[in-house]
Amino acid sequence: MNDTERALLISVHPRFATAILEGTKTVELRRQRVAVPEGTPVVLYATSPVMAIVGTARVSRVDSATPAVIWRRHRADSGINRDEYNAYMHGASQASALVLKSPQPLEQAVPLARLRVGGPFHPPQSYRYVTRSFLIELLCGHEAEAQLLGQLKTAQPSESHPVRTLTPRANPKSGMRSSSLLTVSTS
Repeated sequence: MNDTERALLISVHPRFATAILEGTKTVELRRQRVAVPEGTPVVLYATSPVMAIVGTARVSRVDSATPAVIWRRHRADSGINRDEYNAYMHGASQASALVLKSPQPLEQAVPLARLRVGGPFHPPQSYRYVTRSFLIELLCGHEAEAQLLGQLKTAQPSESHPVRTLTPRANPKSGMRSSSLLTVSTS
């Protein structure tokens, strides 16, 4: 990925981020039409309570249609049940299925607090495009910077990477769950 190329930074619930990185969820759903070229790099931001960039993937293809058609075509790979899908798509006239490939977890997640070191950063509600220079500025020397930028340059097969599950732990002092205290299980 060079500066003229863009990556898609998407926010996903932690359970979906884990499923994508495990390869059990290969379709990410959106309530609007998303037009991105095949091969576009995807940066996965896991929302609360993890609140961290946790890995990458690639867009294999995008399928846009009505919510009913998208469900029929992609339900087996969406990682959600019909009730969850209907609640999410309620009121939407258009839906997109981002078919993902080459998921790669980061060895070290980049927590939201660390993403804000270089300045204000607000995770997208759904997705946003980012450039390599934006990511370099955002990661600002974090130990995951080289790995993340390397993953965006060339996609590697997911089989060569262990599956990791990210779980926030309670802070012993405050009892609050935090992405700075992640328990990482590798299988």
